[in-house]
Amino acid sequence: MKVVVTGASGVLGSAVHKAFRSTGHEVLSLSHSRKGNGLVQLDLTNSTEVEKTFENFHPEWVIHCAAERRPDVAEKNVEATRKLNADVPSHLAKLSARLGFTLVYISTDYVFDGRSPPYTPSSQTNPLQLYGQTKRDGEHAVLNADGAKVIVLRVPVLYGPAPKNSDSAVNVLLDAVLDQSGKFYKMDHYATRYPTNVLDIANFLVRLSALNKPIPSILHYSAAEPYTKYEMCLVFAKILGVSSHHITPDADPPTGSSATTRPRDCHLDTSETDDLGVECGLGLSLFEEWWADYLDRKKL
Repeated sequence: MKVVVTGASGVLGSAVHKAFRSTGHEVLSLSHSRKGNGLVQLDLTNSTEVEKTFENFHPEWVIHCAAERRPDVAEKNVEATRKLNADVPSHLAKLSARLGFTLVYISTDYVFDGRSPPYTPSSQTNPLQLYGQTKRDGEHAVLNADGAKVIVLRVPVLYGPAPKNSDSAVNVLLDAVLDQSGKFYKMDHYATRYPTNVLDIANFLVRLSALNKPIPSILHYSAAEPYTKYEMCLVFAKILGVSSHHITPDADPPTGSSATTRPRDCHLDTSETDDLGVECGLGLSLFEEWWADYLDRKKL
């Protein structure tokens, strides 16, 4: 199968790129700025170049991972965030209708307000900040595109192999845990997250693409283990055998004009995804087990 992966240099995109290639698919891996490792540079906001690239490649599936994923950055660059998170997927959905490929739009648990979990695919969205709003707008755009074959895949906070720890909101916590210089960190102990491995998502998408039955337009994919960022830090400290005394829990919600609102608990209900009957199911890793093995192999 011919597959396009956007945002292929990111933590999720690179995992998706590798998973499809390793199973024999022909993959066009698009990146905005990074080069090498089979990446093709393309500005997704340049509609003319995007159309030319897609028409030449003739994809059957497009996994759209590219997004502004950082809520704090989104608030500071509203126009660029709306363009990438809502306008670009809208254009891709129109191309789906014209060229006949299936578009998988990677969305987020942040389309919900976190007040009444768990959330099913049909639950009412109510994002609390600009990032969630733009991803919700992207959902609406692709789902309402006439003739498009679209799957919205909502996922929570992600972790996995990454070129830099700062590429993931989970991986970056390692840097705080490993900083034994005497600096103190106040770590969020307010919001419950469900960290999910990008390798699991990538492998699930490969199996989903082989499913010979209708696929719902909205799916949820999430691990089930609840952690705050503070609790993730404690896990890392335990695995690495270092002190966590320099990291203190902050159980208060974000406040002040500079704080980006975070939902309290956006647990995604994955029962409808489970019921699809995808081979091997969701195939979810256990957080501490995966990290213990990964960090042991990296010898951090």
